[in-house]
Amino acid sequence: MDRESVLLLVVAALASYSVLLLLNMCIHTAVTSYEDLGLFAFGSPGKVLVACTIIIQNIGAMSSYLFIIKSELPGAIAGFLSGDHSGSWYLDGRLLLLITSVCIVFPLALLPKIGFLGYTSSLSFFFMVYFALVIIIKKWSIPCPLPPNLRFFQASNSTTECKAVFFKFSKESAYAIPTMAFSFLCHTSVLPIYCELQSPSKNRMQKVANTGIGLSFLVYFLSALFGYLTFYDHVDSELLQGYSRYLPHDTVIMTVKLGILFAVLLTVPLIHFPARKAVMMVLFSHLPFSLGHHIFITLALNATVVLLAMYVPDITHFFGVVGSTSSTCLLFVYPGLFYLKISTEDFISRQKLGACALLVFGLLVGLVSLALIIYNWVHQ
Repeated sequence: MDRESVLLLVVAALASYSVLLLLNMCIHTAVTSYEDLGLFAFGSPGKVLVACTIIIQNIGAMSSYLFIIKSELPGAIAGFLSGDHSGSWYLDGRLLLLITSVCIVFPLALLPKIGFLGYTSSLSFFFMVYFALVIIIKKWSIPCPLPPNLRFFQASNSTTECKAVFFKFSKESAYAIPTMAFSFLCHTSVLPIYCELQSPSKNRMQKVANTGIGLSFLVYFLSALFGYLTFYDHVDSELLQGYSRYLPHDTVIMTVKLGILFAVLLTVPLIHFPARKAVMMVLFSHLPFSLGHHIFITLALNATVVLLAMYVPDITHFFGVVGSTSSTCLLFVYPGLFYLKISTEDFISRQKLGACALLVFGLLVGLVSLALIIYNWVHQ
């Protein structure tokens, strides 16, 4: 547990630092997007590379979030119902995914500017804080070891299983840093948001980014810590599953589940904006803005992620590969690489040394995580 906490803190700090590098480059070059930084650093190939990475990353993220909706929303609704409702249309995950995508995701994604989604983003964060508070409170509601009638979940009744293990490595550890990188990746939205401000200021934007990353770290850390201290070695990879097994009809847990699903759903349009912008830069950068192109690309992207979420049987491996490649590139590799290329400072300056360290760290963790994920595939 201690190792994951340290890693979480390191990734959060590096995410904040890489935002600083992006904003510095934005001021220095007067560009207004991540893709244009790639263009300024390495010409057209750099722009296309960044755009394609953003498209892959954001399609992977949106598909993963919608997959969660498909998998978890039927159970969340069923928790509020009494009696047998199996076979009902409102418990069909694919149908619920389609309805929520058409009625919520698509209309929000069609909005011309990202600024309005600040309201939905705030609501999502409120649900995440509620989730963390409930996890903390429920720590004292669930005994360890669990009662004999729940041995299916905790095989042993030994109190030795209720002791924290500070360092533990398993095959799932390969997904740790990619998942964290996935979680802290706000970089594709930072520059579009910065450019939409009425009075853009690098210092204010950096404070906003630091605050957002810091609050996210706190919520992630407290949720992980108290979830682990509740179930120890039997903690589920989907944290709320353990609480649902032990407290299947607990009203608070059921409302948390719905809140988290709603937060996930509202995050999808926010991720959609950078993906659509990247597609338009690759295909239509030489043309003026067209409402037809805007609607078509929005529809195409939404259809793609909905189909992936509907028909991909297991999103875990896809999530791991995207996290270890595109997420680490956008979070660590590109900011460091572009800063080394664009900045005119001496190589031994503090910022350039930091950019170099960021680049090396990104390459190292990305390659190691990808290698471990592939190894797990081969040997599972």
